[in-house]
Amino acid sequence: MAQHPTEPGAEARKLTVAVLFGGRSGEHEVSLMSARSVLAVLDRSRYDVIEIGITHSGAWLTGQNALAAFEQGKTEHLQAASLLPDRTRAGLYVFSADEDGRGSGNGSIIPVDVYFPALHGTYGEDGAIQGLFEMADVAYAGAGVAGSAVGMEKGLFKDVMAANGIAVVASIVVLRSEIEKDVEAVVKRAESVGAYPLFIKPANLGSSVGVTKCRTRADVAEGLMEAAQYDRRVLIERGVRNPREIEIAVLGNETPEASVAGEIIPGADFYSYEAKYVLDNSKLCIPAELSEEQAAQIREMAIRAFRAVDCCGMARADFLLDPESGEIFLNEINTIPGFTRISMYPKLWEASGLTYTALIDRLIELAIERKAERDRSVREFRREV
Repeated sequence: MAQHPTEPGAEARKLTVAVLFGGRSGEHEVSLMSARSVLAVLDRSRYDVIEIGITHSGAWLTGQNALAAFEQGKTEHLQAASLLPDRTRAGLYVFSADEDGRGSGNGSIIPVDVYFPALHGTYGEDGAIQGLFEMADVAYAGAGVAGSAVGMEKGLFKDVMAANGIAVVASIVVLRSEIEKDVEAVVKRAESVGAYPLFIKPANLGSSVGVTKCRTRADVAEGLMEAAQYDRRVLIERGVRNPREIEIAVLGNETPEASVAGEIIPGADFYSYEAKYVLDNSKLCIPAELSEEQAAQIREMAIRAFRAVDCCGMARADFLLDPESGEIFLNEINTIPGFTRISMYPKLWEASGLTYTALIDRLIELAIERKAERDRSVREFRREV
């Protein structure tokens, strides 16, 4: 791995950064929006940038203006590519035009210093691609396998938070097979979680894809079937009446820092996919109107959650504040938060004094730092005879 240009003694050379987007996820389109924003602020005087798109079917494609090709649905001119899980063949393998897809050895390998996954949801934020990065032994932005997997899986995440004394809203997890076998029985179990409204969510997805706010039994049955389309595990969660939605951005590795708090006032009934990415009537209040005690408590909870799942690089922690009781619940942690022009993560850091460009620079530095820390671990055990 090359030295970072800012390190003492390092030659001033550009790093090659590969930005990944798209993916086999219900959040494919959101990923394209995030990548557009990241690519717009990457300092081309410091970085050579490679664009890598992953199709809905899982094909890796690269080439000039790959993101624009994905946005327009015109990817025919792009080249097939792959990251090999073989650390002795470091870099992005780009297939030649005459290869059959099985790797006849005619392609080329492009060295990459840092991979930046702007991938949301399954196969991008759940530890899957992080496992590939680890096998290939490369530097990459964001959380590792464990932090990504636990942060993504809402049921497991709540269990880990409860074990660490961090307040979460009551919930249960049911399986898609249970819903398909006897949906009425699952509806009855859902009603045992708490009074209406209830929220039903795919356990392994974000951006409010597949999320339903349920006020009646009919809503629950419909919500269960909706969520089960996206995941085999479905979370049923007690709703907090008229909650304030507070978010904190966390940045760092061993010594993470928390941003100022922001508040989302949804333009819809809740912060749905449409409210986030389609409609333009939600309000982002930064900083949020909180007491000093509330702000300090939320920042402390965010850092504790970050450390509890062994997160690194970045995360956005989302909270629900009950306006009547004053209780604060950690709702979820997003290990690859949105980077679109309206996303809270970069906005919270801008309000905390870190520009969008400087934020991306810092995430690249943290990726290199984390790789150096991984490299300190001994991978062989030899007994002395």
